[in-house]
Amino acid sequence: MWKTIISYIPSWQIWAQATAAFLLPTLFYYCYRRVRSFVINKKDYGYQQAHPTSPKPLAGDYNTDLQAVREAIGSNGDVNIRDFIIKGTNIKATLIYIDGMLDPQSISMQVMRMLMYQDQSELDYCSSEELNKYILNKVLPIADVDVITMLDDLNEYVLKGYTALMIEGMPEVLLVGVPSGKTRSISEPVSESLLRGPRLGFTEELSENTSMLRRQGYTEDLEMKKFKVGTRIRKTLVIAYMKGIVNQDLLAEVEKRIKNIDMDFFLDAGYVEQLVEDDVLSPFQQAQNTERPDRVISSLLEGKIAILLDGTPFALIVPVTFSMLLQSPEDYYERWLPASFLRMLRFLCAFISLMAPSLYISFISFHPGLLPTELAITIIETRQGVPFPSLVEVLILEIAIEILREAGIRLPKPIGPAMGIVGGLIIGEAAVQAGIVSPFLVIVVAVTAISSFAIPMYSAGITLRLLRFAGMMFAAPLGMFGTIIFFLFLCSHLTKLESFGVPYVTPFSPFRISDWKDLYIRAPLSLMDNRPDLMKTQNKKRR
Repeated sequence: MWKTIISYIPSWQIWAQATAAFLLPTLFYYCYRRVRSFVINKKDYGYQQAHPTSPKPLAGDYNTDLQAVREAIGSNGDVNIRDFIIKGTNIKATLIYIDGMLDPQSISMQVMRMLMYQDQSELDYCSSEELNKYILNKVLPIADVDVITMLDDLNEYVLKGYTALMIEGMPEVLLVGVPSGKTRSISEPVSESLLRGPRLGFTEELSENTSMLRRQGYTEDLEMKKFKVGTRIRKTLVIAYMKGIVNQDLLAEVEKRIKNIDMDFFLDAGYVEQLVEDDVLSPFQQAQNTERPDRVISSLLEGKIAILLDGTPFALIVPVTFSMLLQSPEDYYERWLPASFLRMLRFLCAFISLMAPSLYISFISFHPGLLPTELAITIIETRQGVPFPSLVEVLILEIAIEILREAGIRLPKPIGPAMGIVGGLIIGEAAVQAGIVSPFLVIVVAVTAISSFAIPMYSAGITLRLLRFAGMMFAAPLGMFGTIIFFLFLCSHLTKLESFGVPYVTPFSPFRISDWKDLYIRAPLSLMDNRPDLMKTQNKKRR
């Protein structure tokens, strides 16, 4: 009787698995909540109030303002201060500019020649109020002229490459011309190449990027608002939206977060992305980055908002959902049947890239009986002589692939792809010959790596590669139970994650059947007559 009762008591391995299945997720969730609470209280999501200094106006006196400029920026070796006398008068004038950031010939012809070689004796009879109008209307043949009244603005624009003209007796300062330094020409986007579609990509020049959006087509609804970001080095940031479509609450939230970010300098749009996102601990990106103007303009027509920063070729699109990361602009340029097939293929590739190594560990180490008998026997035969458990075996190949991938990106373009291909073949073949890994695992890792390349967004691919290792750690002690727990944790996190108030897994949850026309299947354009419900746009009709 006792033997019968004891036979029904689970073995210690099952007890260990059950204990780990309960404790590991609980410990993981507890650590996540503690770290998240610390980050929120410490950083307040990066939304810290800036403390700008009060602006200082120009004194209105030529000598005083010129001395203030000399003290502020005159010590720089590339700042040129050119003093001269206006012909026919005793009025002093000064040009202030930066070497290499203007066209010296145009300034000499349109400013210096007009003031130094042509008689301007009428200036002696102008009052300080009339002097400004006379210079602008009768002397300078320049289209781009701005009037500056603040000393901080004057120093900022000079350091940006503008030319400042100070004239004795005129309380304001004139900015003449625009910066004309060398910039990169427009080229095809590197990170989002397409076989069919526009070949234009953003550049590092903000004015060029905004003009590319304007050149998509004439509309009065496209609006752009400028902001100054950076407390020590100032940069221009633009948010673009369609005024008759965008949700006003979303627009107000984006403006609030942009105004409240506080940092010395913004080198790239990635700085802005990290400071305005909702959950800083989430591995998933909460703003979509793109180099393509066509992707930006199509997102604006759906009610989204674009963020463009001077000095970077990447624009941010907010809000973002998980399905957006697996969509490509080419889906809308091809007919709906092939486009739908390719999109479903991307969803499959995303699943393989995330779960294939975890499923391999689960089946080989814990549940070989779930595989077909012949396949299980074949896999077991290929693992004969492998000295490592399945987790170590997978980690060896996965880390090697990640190293090769990173090395291929950093190497010069002519040898980078060749090194990646040859290195992968050599390392895989050598590892199999040495008996370190099994041939079947090489196939699994290769399919996983290739699947990750099919994801259109590079940042989304990095996220799945990171989570792939987490899934392997869950599968190693618990098998299929750990893999399922990992997947449930992932789904739970995604359902709670938001991007600017929009649920990240919409239209899965909350369920919106009308938005499924552009999810797994890209419906014919004739049926996509409404904008996405998740954006709550002012105008819901596309047609």
